[in-house]
Amino acid sequence: MSLLAGLQMNAGHAQQASPTPPTKEPAPPPSVTILGARDAHGVLGRDVRSSTGEDMGHIVDVIVDLTGTVRAAVIDFGGFLGVGSRKIVVDWTALDFKHIADKSDQVTLDLTKEQVKAAPEYKEDKPVVVLGAAGKLSPWIFDH
Repeated sequence: MSLLAGLQMNAGHAQQASPTPPTKEPAPPPSVTILGARDAHGVLGRDVRSSTGEDMGHIVDVIVDLTGTVRAAVIDFGGFLGVGSRKIVVDWTALDFKHIADKSDQVTLDLTKEQVKAAPEYKEDKPVVVLGAAGKLSPWIFDH
């Protein structure tokens, strides 16, 4: 009988040795922001015009720095139907998005066609030279 009591006692210890893991509380839902249809618009593919109405091309890419801050836009400039065009990079602050109410509206670039023509061509995996809002090359060059 004492052998049976010892086995029961050991079985009781074995059950106590493996407690059930505590249940984790579910993660809180992520925060959300709701933007109205008139408050936010996509920019890729958007036509770009100079402040005098000249066709400057269209936005094909956006460049961000290591912190995720938007620094510049890549514009497909010049050419006809994509032939003879080249990509140039302009400072984000040189673009005016105030007058884009729908997809057909253009972005305004605070540079002239001559200033943009003088900008070096953007090449992926090469240092990026950014044309600034004042028509001068920005002092920062960063690797893309």
